[in-house]
Amino acid sequence: MKSISEGQIAAVVLAADRGADDPVTREAGVACKALTPVAGVPMLRRVFGALDGSARIARICLAGPSAAIIEHDPVLGELLGRDDVSWVENAATPSASVGAALRSLPDDVPVMVTTADHALLTPTIVTAFVGRALASDGDFVVGVARLETVTRRFPDTRRTAIRLSDGPYCGCNLFVFTTPQGRALADFWRQVEQQRKRPWRVIGGALGWGAVLRYLLGRLTLEQALDRLSRRLGIRIRAVVLDHAEAAVDVDTPADRQLVEAILAGER
Repeated sequence: MKSISEGQIAAVVLAADRGADDPVTREAGVACKALTPVAGVPMLRRVFGALDGSARIARICLAGPSAAIIEHDPVLGELLGRDDVSWVENAATPSASVGAALRSLPDDVPVMVTTADHALLTPTIVTAFVGRALASDGDFVVGVARLETVTRRFPDTRRTAIRLSDGPYCGCNLFVFTTPQGRALADFWRQVEQQRKRPWRVIGGALGWGAVLRYLLGRLTLEQALDRLSRRLGIRIRAVVLDHAEAAVDVDTPADRQLVEAILAGER
């Protein structure tokens, strides 16, 4: 396995097969969502291209899809034949898959996590996010973009946003575990998934119901929310606000796929 130099990190790409019921997989007629072609190129290959193009990424761990799918797909076979790429079986949930991937990597290596449907990810975004994450004092760093940044660049898209007092933020499916302590957050993530029908029970226990109420009333800033969560969990959690609208666009639906293909066609 390729060694990691100072300033470099490992990357985990979540590529679990969500089954034939996934609308993107069904429309594309592929074995798993990660292999869905976008402008003629499988999404997973696009994500690998973004990681390969950044000097910050030294090795990649692919979490999923199943061994049965890998055995019959030449794209996956090619990627996993590289000496800087490893694979772990996907678990039942994304957080469990992250945990399995983290356990396969040395504890002292910072790790970035992203998803295989991040078809607009670029080396520029990866380099900017990782650089700022490592420069922070966080044990765990999450990438976000302001909703206005996304809608200004892509006025026709609709993105889920977290409504906070300093502005709505969109998630970017970009995370960095910068320290061994930060990896403990994967357990909290798993709790949230297990209570996915009642996430406020977990979040309320971590932030305190007063903070949850202030969030619901739009009186809590992003920094205040993360500071309170950091104190409760004993892990320094920070956010990097990215200026790249593309970082907040992934392919969750066939409409998202059409949008991404239109964006790429416009860039060409």
